[in-house]
Amino acid sequence: MKNLLRFLLSIQLKHSKFVQQANGFTLIELLIGLLLAFLVITPLLGFMINILSTDQKEQAKANSEQEIQTAVDYIANDLQQAVYIYNRTALTTNSNTTPASSGIQDQIPPVKSTTGCSSTATCQPILVFWKRKFLSGAITAPSSTTDDTFVYSLVAYYLIKDSSTTWSKAARIARFEIRDGVLASSGTNGNCGTDYPNDTYINTTTYCPDKGFQRFNLNLPGAAGLTQQMNSWKATSTAYTQQASVLIDYIDQTSIPTLTTDPKYPTCPTSPYGTPPITPTISFGSYMGFYACVDITNTTAQVFLRGNALARLQTSNFDYSSTNQTYFPTASVRVQGHGYLYSK
Repeated sequence: MKNLLRFLLSIQLKHSKFVQQANGFTLIELLIGLLLAFLVITPLLGFMINILSTDQKEQAKANSEQEIQTAVDYIANDLQQAVYIYNRTALTTNSNTTPASSGIQDQIPPVKSTTGCSSTATCQPILVFWKRKFLSGAITAPSSTTDDTFVYSLVAYYLIKDSSTTWSKAARIARFEIRDGVLASSGTNGNCGTDYPNDTYINTTTYCPDKGFQRFNLNLPGAAGLTQQMNSWKATSTAYTQQASVLIDYIDQTSIPTLTTDPKYPTCPTSPYGTPPITPTISFGSYMGFYACVDITNTTAQVFLRGNALARLQTSNFDYSSTNQTYFPTASVRVQGHGYLYSK
């Protein structure tokens, strides 16, 4: 009997230990485990979030730097074929007289047309110039072959800031261009509807002048010098159909100072530019992200761009300041046009 009791007691003890092990942790053990996990995981989680945030910021900076440099290179290539570049005066005043003594601001968007550049937005022309545009296979050569030629085109770069949801809340740069056409070998204008006495050949289906285009007149009666002749250019009565295409977004929209004497107001180099002093092609109420310094005499322009990587990361409080200047990459280029014009 005694041995039987010992046997039953041993079985009961083994069963009680098994049951106790199967029940898991106690409440105190669980709380201690959770506390230890919190103390270990929280710093690691904060570290990972900081790494991801830093990576996002660096990626935004890198994207802005790359896009700014690409835009500068594109503008520089465009300017290399320039034959005449308009200065600040021409882009901030209107050609109300003939010949004009001021500029051509009212002959290009948005005053002349709202196509691609809303009149309700800040849409300021910053860089406007005439260039030689290459046309491949535009003229008919002997033996029924084709040959290449050059025509004139008017190019305008705009600084745009509006409330469009398609683009960022920062500013952007858009490019507008209209080009000339060439005539048929018969000397007539074919189906283009405009006379071009200096041209000899044209493919009338493809190479008619763009709507609104008109050649500049270097023999305009009463115009004194090349500047006044070019400022007197006027578009035709036909409305523009070309769109102002966005070249780059996320351009700095920080407002320029109200006084030109402010140290933060953009200035142009005094050398190698001549006299009179060159002033930035930017006006009061505009933005610091895009301006140019133009030397008409030497057909030279120095272009300045400043991006806004901070606008990629947040939707407010992304103006430029000395504490966040690393988010505003800058680039500049100085280009002299290869072309030139003669006037009587």
